[in-house]
Amino acid sequence: MVLYTSPFPNSFLSVLHSFSWGLIFPCYWFADRLVASFVPTTYEKRQRADDPCYFHALCIIITTPIYLALLVASLPFALIGFLLWSPLQSARRPYIYSRLEDKSHANGATLLTEWKAAGNGKSFCFGSANVCLLPDSLARFNNVFNTQARAKEIGRRIRNGASRPQIKIYIDSPTNTSISAASFSSLVSPQSGDSTNRTVNVGMKRTTSMEYKGDNSGSNNSEDSRDDKAGVGEPNEGEDNSCIVRINGEDNGHMSDAEADTINGQANASGPAEQSLEGDAENSKTPNHKQKEGDSGSLDSYTASRESLVKVRIGDGTVDQSTVNNKLLYKASIMKKTSVRKKKHTDETFDHEISAFFPANLDFLCLQEVFDKRAAEKLKEQLHHYFEYIVYDVGVYSCHGCCSFKFVNSGLLFASRYPVMDAAYHCYPNGKGTDSLASKGALFLKVQVGSTPQDQRIVGYISCTHLQAIAGDTTVRCEQLDMLQDWLSEFRKSTSSSSTANPEELVAFDVICGDLNFDNCSSEDKLEQQHSLFTHYKDPCRIGPGEDKPWAIGTLLDPEGLYDEEVCTPDNLQKVLESEEGRKGYLVYPTSKNHSSSQKGRKASLKGNGRRIDYMLYTEEGLYLEWKVEVEEFSFITQLAGLTDHLPVAMRLMVSTGEDDP
Repeated sequence: MVLYTSPFPNSFLSVLHSFSWGLIFPCYWFADRLVASFVPTTYEKRQRADDPCYFHALCIIITTPIYLALLVASLPFALIGFLLWSPLQSARRPYIYSRLEDKSHANGATLLTEWKAAGNGKSFCFGSANVCLLPDSLARFNNVFNTQARAKEIGRRIRNGASRPQIKIYIDSPTNTSISAASFSSLVSPQSGDSTNRTVNVGMKRTTSMEYKGDNSGSNNSEDSRDDKAGVGEPNEGEDNSCIVRINGEDNGHMSDAEADTINGQANASGPAEQSLEGDAENSKTPNHKQKEGDSGSLDSYTASRESLVKVRIGDGTVDQSTVNNKLLYKASIMKKTSVRKKKHTDETFDHEISAFFPANLDFLCLQEVFDKRAAEKLKEQLHHYFEYIVYDVGVYSCHGCCSFKFVNSGLLFASRYPVMDAAYHCYPNGKGTDSLASKGALFLKVQVGSTPQDQRIVGYISCTHLQAIAGDTTVRCEQLDMLQDWLSEFRKSTSSSSTANPEELVAFDVICGDLNFDNCSSEDKLEQQHSLFTHYKDPCRIGPGEDKPWAIGTLLDPEGLYDEEVCTPDNLQKVLESEEGRKGYLVYPTSKNHSSSQKGRKASLKGNGRRIDYMLYTEEGLYLEWKVEVEEFSFITQLAGLTDHLPVAMRLMVSTGEDDP
């Protein structure tokens, strides 16, 4: 299949489309600004609290006639542009595939190595988020605004979080995990000064030990790499930089600040391979998220956090430090050891956490509600600093390919560090109400993640979707889930080049990501909860229909509380969501026959831990029979606090290829 790198098959149609949209845009922009002036967000209301009560009314009285006059003046041009624009959509392609040609600008591209599947397994990390990048007037109904600035900041935070190297701290003690934030930063803080390589001795205290999982970052120092392997054992093939710190139960699992300071003098951390790009060294200027000292969501603060931001290279007693970005403070994340989890779920074999950052070494990203085309371009530019391959502007417009007129695209965007082999999009024909104005549908992708020593391709399938949003449209969503399964089955058949007798490619994973707009606990969503999709695909957060695992939390935030000081930064939101009472105040909760919709600050007993409508599903069906797929880690992410009303989610899958896997 040929991947479409431009929206139209020839330059003439592209120029004509640009001309027609140029005629429409002024009318669109004035209408958007006119409506937006009447829909203030809670952030703006608080900013205006000190202004005289008549000031805002006076501004509206002055600006409204101006916008109206300009809107009326631009209408004739918009009509002419629409008459040109609408028929052109029949020739428009359903997506745009963008590949980064200059790999020197991509942090993540240099971290990948060819996976040969020669006896070792490999992990793949998937992320999904609803980013609410609507036209500004519509975004305000979700209490977010300034769509263009948010798009740039969202992309910057995602790639900053994903490009950080991986380090984890595991606590062996089930009774005490009280390592102070200062200890985290001291453990792996960067050294200021010159950026030349240094070698120092590493000596962990008696209560700690450090393991290094492997270094495949493309370093030219092969001799050091061999020393690393000799010191700690053979790493997984193709695995990215990561460091695990295990803290034993001695001294009740506590590491003092004095001990941490000792470690600080013994271990150096290297910064990201690339210096901060445009805007990275500055505080966020996005109005939706007022940057404060102590906000580490953009990876630009000087305050300690519980997440990993380091690349540590440890061999037999040495640490190799390369380029150091002394503006960043590198931090470590705590993971409870699997062996000490609650006995109620002894079969739980993977880590789960509420994280302030996107997972390190994120491989695939699925986004929803990237409706605004200008915002999509800004977001793409930021993501390309980490992801080499991006599929965006997915969907159809006008009446082409769907039953009703479509004003905006599907809002889907896919970013990958691995090359995309095939892509297909289908529009749901049964959308109702306001959802029918968008070409909501499903995007199917096939990616190549490696090859075998016998030159068989190793591939994976990823599906990204966004279902009907209107409450009560249960039957519509179920029909869409039926279509999703059918389309995915057809896509796999049409893109497969293998046969049972002569397999040319091996399937490593099959994952579905997206905003499904129903949760697993509401009584109104029982029909969706029992859909056959969940018999073929596994939900790591789900026990069964109507019951989530105790650690799973909702992904839909209460819009009214987005700018509260308690949750307006990633660190603060993380702390709030880790407590049951905090979740009750800032998450939307499932409804049932005995409980009405949740309200901010509600203290009554509510069902579940919030409405979890953003899903990541995987299957073991249709994969290469000799391989095994397991969830290695699942995260709820607060890094986009103040920028969207959804919590992103991430899942790391381990593909085990044989008995030699560690």
